[in-house]
Amino acid sequence: MSWTTPLDVAAAVCILLGAVLTLVAAIGQVRMPDLLSRMHAATKPQVLGTVLIVLGLSLRLREPGVVGLLLLVVLLQMATSVVSSHMVGRASFRAGQVRDDLLVVDELSDEQLHEEPRGAP
Repeated sequence: MSWTTPLDVAAAVCILLGAVLTLVAAIGQVRMPDLLSRMHAATKPQVLGTVLIVLGLSLRLREPGVVGLLLLVVLLQMATSVVSSHMVGRASFRAGQVRDDLLVVDELSDEQLHEEPRGAP
């Protein structure tokens, strides 16, 4: 038995787990009741699913150039997913699209009271 067989099995397991996590993210998009819960379902399992799929691909392909490119994909996915979900959540809170009855801690209401309008002296 060569060392490629265990790597192929590990790659298959990672790809399968990543696909399951991505499916969980899609189901969470449909089933969650409000915007913030949907954003949580869209970012957390989706990013971990992407990481597992990329890990499985790198274990299967085993080429340094491809692994480097896949690492870049993971880093960009992690950076853009976090920043975009934060900005969408903040904008939706300011637009009044967040259900206050579902919030456990509301740190943005106090912040909005103390903000001065843009362009004010």
